[in-house]
Amino acid sequence: MGFEEYSWQSSEKSFILQASGQMTRPIALEIDSIRIRLNRSFIPLEFHFKGSVSGVKQEIRSFFSESGAVIITQVSGQERKTTVSVKRDAFLLPNAIYSPYVVITKKFRCQLQEQLELSAYIIPQLEMSFTLEPKEDSPCILVMNRKGIEIELETDEQGNLKSLVIPSQRLKIISVSE
Repeated sequence: MGFEEYSWQSSEKSFILQASGQMTRPIALEIDSIRIRLNRSFIPLEFHFKGSVSGVKQEIRSFFSESGAVIITQVSGQERKTTVSVKRDAFLLPNAIYSPYVVITKKFRCQLQEQLELSAYIIPQLEMSFTLEPKEDSPCILVMNRKGIEIELETDEQGNLKSLVIPSQRLKIISVSE
């Protein structure tokens, strides 16, 4: 159970996704703030997370370039800096946070015609590939397959994330607009 509130901002040079919220499942998570800045081609430039995971305060800052990513993690007062190789066009999908899936729906909207092989960086842990394809006869439902786990992303013509469904986990997240 939980909630996330997010905003999507567009400028001449970039997109910014900002969110906050909290969840109790699958893990206890408090999101004080999350911010993802992307260029106009949806390529990540910066990532910032501040919150707590299972009661442990954390802050993760990442900066992306052609050569990879610099990740600065601060947990319990200890700071660690690492450099990792990440595909330049990887989507940033931190574990148990759902608002970053908006980047996928904003990029593809209801216009995906065929299956694509893409990459996700489960920040700050690992990069993995996934496939994305439109659901047969429903171009506004994008089916993501990540290592055998199917995720359905329902969008609209503007790329707004309407729902996220993970059938194998009996999880359904619905976007509620005010």
